[in-house]
Amino acid sequence: MGKGGKYILNIMLIGEYTHTIDSKKRVSLPTKFRGVMGKKMIMTKGSDDCIYVYAMSEWKKVSEKLAGLSMGQADQRGFKRLMVAGATEVSLDSIGRVLVPDFLKSYGKLKTKVVFAGVSDHIEIWDEKIWKTYKEKIEGQADILAEKLGEIGVI
Repeated sequence: MGKGGKYILNIMLIGEYTHTIDSKKRVSLPTKFRGVMGKKMIMTKGSDDCIYVYAMSEWKKVSEKLAGLSMGQADQRGFKRLMVAGATEVSLDSIGRVLVPDFLKSYGKLKTKVVFAGVSDHIEIWDEKIWKTYKEKIEGQADILAEKLGEIGVI
């Protein structure tokens, strides 16, 4: 419980949904994500050829963590640049679509069919074919991953 006996709600985005990018580079945000994300959100370059999408409140937390990264270490400096310089604010239109900027569409190798994957505190947008390949790889390693996570007490 939070202050005053109120529950503090954390964002919980789950599931995967396939949608189509139209000729104007707009795509409908899955209905289940709209209420959580709000009208404005941050879209940025992610890992593994996908695009990350954060609600404004979650982006604030992420950007604070990124601000704390060392500019003296190449890996931290590079990741900070990827996430922050590659970020842009986007808004939902009146029917729940969002415009994917050209530079992010290109970065994510997005074609016509895309997958929105809810990943707890953010959404990932994947090209459908890249997502299927990635998912098959990860599912093939599920036992190994579970064992490693068990060793550190996650599961």
